[in-house]
Parts: sequence; structure tokens; C-alpha cells
Amino acid sequence: MADKDMQQLLERIADALDRLAPPPPADFNLDLADAFVWQQNPEALVPIYDVNRLDLDLLHGIQLQRDILVDNTRRFAEGLPANNALLWGSRGTGKSSLVKAVHADVNETVADKLAIVEIHREDISSLPRLLNVLRESSRRCILFCDDLSFDGSDTSFKSLKAILEGGIEGRPANIIFYATSNRRHLLSREMIENESSTAINPGEAVEEKVSLSDRFGLWLGFHPLTQDTFFEILEGYCKHFGLEISTEQLHREAIEWSMTRGSRSGRVAWQFIQDLAGRLGKTLG
Repeated sequence: MADKDMQQLLERIADALDRLAPPPPADFNLDLADAFVWQQNPEALVPIYDVNRLDLDLLHGIQLQRDILVDNTRRFAEGLPANNALLWGSRGTGKSSLVKAVHADVNETVADKLAIVEIHREDISSLPRLLNVLRESSRRCILFCDDLSFDGSDTSFKSLKAILEGGIEGRPANIIFYATSNRRHLLSREMIENESSTAINPGEAVEEKVSLSDRFGLWLGFHPLTQDTFFEILEGYCKHFGLEISTEQLHREAIEWSMTRGSRSGRVAWQFIQDLAGRLGKTLG
């Protein structure tokens, strides 16, 4: 084989090996921002510079949950013992809004600001890898998963259990885990019943499934709003954003709006306020 042909062959082999080689390690820099989203493929911590959140003072009707989570988060930020938290309950009642608002509020009062890292439900299988990444940083982080639940044959909840409390390494000291869910036990009723019906000891099988939520030291329940609380939320928004409307008209239009949605929640209240602000020619910046 001629030298030229040999050179071309070697170049093709080298190019093929380069394509097969794993990508270079990502730069997981937690100093770039205060909020990040974990991206599994390729692995990266994507900084978020403009977080979609509301001020803590605008979250009405959940004062008890707010105070408990603020206290827990502040203790964690100060290096004191704190618990993982599960915020569970009705849709649209402010669970994820509270987590983001508490993060911002605590960061205004502590010397070393917390980072918040969101991991999507479908990326839970990569949670061990993410924890290893965060463990290497000296920065304290809230690891946040919104709308966490498990269905069918999904077994990733088992690795989550070990990471929360039961693994050999345990949860890194600089990490706390906050999750929101519409389910108190994170698992569908069908999933629990199927496990119970096929187990030798049904009671133990159910206990195994339910014990996932027991790994959270804090359970904060969120429940449907009363009409008075619904009005309180709306009036707080109007005052904060300078929306000029009489209380009587506000209540009347809000009732009509909630009836068309078939529900009364913090999310519905916010959607009504966006509609009202648009009609009044106001921005919500």
C-alpha cells in the first residue's frame, strides 16, 4: 500500500475514533447564576438568569406552609439541620410558586446565597449523577422536582428512596430536596394496588411503596381555596400591580371566571389577573 493511501486510511480511523469517544466533561459551574435546570443529555447545568416566580408576599392562603418552608430553608442556608420537603395537594394551589418564592426570599437575608437546581420528572433516573456533580461544589443547593409522581412499571422511585435517606453515601450535606406532587404518596393508587395484589405479603408491599414519601421530613399539604381566600388573592394582586377595579366588580368577574374553569385556585386567580390586566391595558412587570 502506498504511503499516501496509508496516510488516508489512518486519518479515517482517527476520525472514526474521535466520533466514538465520549464528549469532554461539562463545566458544572454553580457560580454562574442562582438558578439552574439540569439537562441529562448532554449533561449540563443550564443557568437561568430570569426565574419565573412571584413575590412571597403575593402568595395568600398558604401562610402556614410558607412559614414552615421559609424556616426550614433558612436553617439549611445557615448550615443547620433541615429536612427534605414534599409539597403535595390540589393542582394550582401554589406549591411550585412557593418553592421558588422561598428561595428568592431566603437569599435576600443570608450571606451565602443558595442555588436552586430543577430536575425534570423524566430525568429522575440521572439523579445519582446530578448529586455527584453537586456534591463536588461547596455551594448549598435546593434540588427541586416539580410534579413528581410515578406510574405503572416505573422503578426509578427506588433509587430516589435510597438517595433521600437510605443509601450508603446518603444525601450530600450541601443538598436539600424539595418536590411537589398532586399525590400524597407520589405513587398512583393503581400502582400500589397492583403491587399489593401480586405480593406474598400485601401489607409489606404497600408499606414498601408508601415509604417513599416517608423519606421527606416535611409534608406540607395544599388544599382547595375557599371563596374568601380566592378573593384575598385577587385583591392582593390588584393592589400590587395597580389594577383599578371596584371590589364588587372584581368579585363578580372572578366568580364568573372561576365557573368557566370549573375550579377555584391560585393558578386560576393568576390567569384571571392576566386577563384583567390585559383588558385594562396594564403590564404585570
